[in-house]
Amino acid sequence: MHSVFALGAPEYILTRQQWIPRPKEEVFAFFCDPYNLCKITPEWMLFHIVSMQPPTIGQGTIINYRLRWMGMPIRWRTLIDEWEPGRKFVDTALISPYILWHHTHTFEPVSEGILMTDRVRYRLPFGPLGILAHRIMVQRQLDEIFDYRIQRIAELLCDGQVYLHPPK
Repeated sequence: MHSVFALGAPEYILTRQQWIPRPKEEVFAFFCDPYNLCKITPEWMLFHIVSMQPPTIGQGTIINYRLRWMGMPIRWRTLIDEWEPGRKFVDTALISPYILWHHTHTFEPVSEGILMTDRVRYRLPFGPLGILAHRIMVQRQLDEIFDYRIQRIAELLCDGQVYLHPPK
């Protein structure tokens, strides 16, 4: 969606951190497999990958998804525009319901595990209507989606234990 549709809407930032008691290579490999995104996305979104070019993830990879939001089918296309193996990658939405969707994933070795951080910068279209939609439902739904991710990551990589911070 072209930024002209933003009509002055603000940029929002969503951040989540989770400590994962696994080796860096294992954690990075899990998050670099786009098919694992299906495992950590709420089922009600009916999220699935349509295509990925090239078939291995790295800088320049384009991934096409389909999902449902409020019963409506949505196409989503992301570009991996930064790629630092074992440390960080960034995906930016090329096609989505957002004017801006810039998702940074970082992986920092801490206390014999990895502190994984999701930081999403996003903007909604339609100015005042987008601001209202954010207040009424978008922020709450994004919080629910990313909180669900934390729980699923705990189940898949942390023996069911949620660690929001590394042990001291």
